[in-house]
Amino acid sequence: MFSKATRSRPHATAGAGPAGADWSPYSRLEDAAGVYFLHADVALDAIEGVLGRRRVRGFTLERVVDLTEAGASVWQEAAVCDGQRLILWHSEELADEKAPGGRVLDSSVQVLPLDSIGHVGMRTLVGRDELGRRIDRGVYLVLATAMPHELTAVAADPDSPLPVASAKVRPEAFRFSKSLDDGGAGQIARLIAFGRLLGSLVPT
Repeated sequence: MFSKATRSRPHATAGAGPAGADWSPYSRLEDAAGVYFLHADVALDAIEGVLGRRRVRGFTLERVVDLTEAGASVWQEAAVCDGQRLILWHSEELADEKAPGGRVLDSSVQVLPLDSIGHVGMRTLVGRDELGRRIDRGVYLVLATAMPHELTAVAADPDSPLPVASAKVRPEAFRFSKSLDDGGAGQIARLIAFGRLLGSLVPT
């Protein structure tokens, strides 16, 4: 349901639609969501409903437009850290013939304590600009928990003396990425900072 761990978007085009301005200059979640999300009010209501009086320590935002036979559908996500928890908000537009306009917004929120995150992995693509100065060209962040996300049965080896088949367990994982083409340098820097924040806060 949340993030790129469970969603394939082969026909996605970032930055389309009336919203989608660069959110990276904004340090406040409210301001960043306001310029980036189509449904900022829905996002902030869901996030603030579980955030309470806790302070936002860091966040990253994602917005993609899927082009399908039914038209364009906006997929949005926010990942927010308050120092003790990871709050994930996700929304997707769904077709509904009974609703005015023919669409409804599926808004979901998930809250994870940071001590449930067992792995923080971040890969950064580093290059040089025309003057030879270092430039970060992309970043890929993976957060994995100890909670099982998928259980796949594995057929027993016909030559094995054991009569019971085994199973593969894939832990729940959340993936985030930014590049110069998808988000730009500012959002790359913000995602790197978000990954470093989580890496410093996850209990060891």
